[in-house]
Amino acid sequence: MSKSKPKTKIATLTEHLEQAQGATLPELEKATGWQPHSIRAALTGLRKKGVTIERTERDDVSCYRIVEADS
Repeated sequence: MSKSKPKTKIATLTEHLEQAQGATLPELEKATGWQPHSIRAALTGLRKKGVTIERTERDDVSCYRIVEADS
């Protein structure tokens, strides 16, 4: 039997951000168990690694989504 590694919270965060509709802070809080300031710090960390994250509004709430960089 092989045990798979548990999914990291960053992987969970990235998975939610890759969805077509993106994810709001409350959705990311629920998925990771992190507080908003920790999620924002993780988003900053992803941006520093070259990931393009778009912020839009959905129902008057900020929504974040990973977008493909233009070539």
